[in-house]
Amino acid sequence: MKNVTLDELKAIPTLQTVPDDQLLWFIAAGETIEVQEGERLFEKGDPLDKTLIIMEGRIRICAMQGGKMREVFVVKEQAITGYLPFSRATNTFGYGECIQKCRMLRVHKDKLQEAIKQHYELTEALVHTMTSRVRDFTSQQQQNEKMFALGKLSAGLAHELNNPASAISRGASSLQGQIKRLPEIFKEVAALNIKPEKIDTINQILISKTHQSDRPILSMMQRADLEDDLSDWLTDHDIKDFNIAENIAEFGFTTDDLEHMNSCTPQPQLGSVLEWMSNYLLQEKMVSDIKEASTRISELVNSVKTFTHMDRDTDKQLLDIHAGIRNTLTMLNYKLRKANIQVVENFDLNLPQVRALAGELNQVWTNIIDNAIDAMEVNGSGILEIRTQLDRHFVCVYIKDNGPGIPPEEQSQVFDPFFTTKDMGKGTGLGLDVVNRIIRQHSGTVKVTSVPGNTEFIVCFPLTDN
Repeated sequence: MKNVTLDELKAIPTLQTVPDDQLLWFIAAGETIEVQEGERLFEKGDPLDKTLIIMEGRIRICAMQGGKMREVFVVKEQAITGYLPFSRATNTFGYGECIQKCRMLRVHKDKLQEAIKQHYELTEALVHTMTSRVRDFTSQQQQNEKMFALGKLSAGLAHELNNPASAISRGASSLQGQIKRLPEIFKEVAALNIKPEKIDTINQILISKTHQSDRPILSMMQRADLEDDLSDWLTDHDIKDFNIAENIAEFGFTTDDLEHMNSCTPQPQLGSVLEWMSNYLLQEKMVSDIKEASTRISELVNSVKTFTHMDRDTDKQLLDIHAGIRNTLTMLNYKLRKANIQVVENFDLNLPQVRALAGELNQVWTNIIDNAIDAMEVNGSGILEIRTQLDRHFVCVYIKDNGPGIPPEEQSQVFDPFFTTKDMGKGTGLGLDVVNRIIRQHSGTVKVTSVPGNTEFIVCFPLTDN
């Protein structure tokens, strides 16, 4: 095995400005080791007490993310990893595996304490390596946080889109079946000899039922009782198609309406007219259901478009904060329903607009509201209250949940990078750090107050920036 040489260390960009005597000390303080492909250098939770300089080969670092063990990054030749001066990390967050035979210089943490006291340039180079590593890792984790949040939104959105899409498919199929019956029904109705004034009366009844805006909403029991009454009336008048009762009950027909129609078209004409009317009403309902489902899809697509801010510039613009909050609630609607959470909106709709980046504000609302949902899940239900108001020179948003709360000793840490109270793999610990960073970029403030049953995040934007 070839020992690490001075020339090899000087070839590493990070160490090029370090004096030769300090690099020679570094070599003497460490040991050259070889690691075969497939070997583990460390396991998750091992003490972080050694600095590794990779001269040849590659190491893969893996950690839990999203509930699964994933590759976080690969350490290549001329890279420095492991313990670095002034790092607060004490244990490894994942495991390290050699994926290409490695030769490296390994220096124990105790030796580096001596370097801090005696070798300034070497220490400076290693600290620079640490800050670069933290910056790169934070950037990567923030991207992972965005993808993690997007994944949760996508899962909910898939369910939200699937329901109206299925309704459209069912409605179109049923409508096609009803249309196929039209020629036969038309033949029966065309053969009837009904006076024009009687036809006008029937049309008026039909139009009044299909266009009434104050149709009463019946409970399941009331609907069943009405269908029974209509079925009994049809039976008494020798009409055996009980689907008619179900269809006309949907539009609020009563036995009095049937009596009125019977006075216009007594049997045997009444049976054919009611069958035609039932078919018409059923088609009306199917078209209405398809229209409602397609409108829901359109609203969801529009919410996604607005949420991701696809059609706007990257400069700050004057925005109504309520639009972003409502779009976020739309995106998280499936998760809210699944967790049995009631949303209470107390919005001051006269608030002035704030100058902001809509896409970034949506990320703020998503992270805070998503955390609140996760907190209330343990209760099996919850109340999410969102309130907006003008506080002198600030527009403020209050987001409150009735979950178990944040322990007092952890409240000062919730905005720290990588701090999380969630189970391993369920969070990156960067959600609220991202919130804090975005709000600061908007010259605003965010703070939290929490006791069991009442956790409230308060986000404020200054009007002077508007």
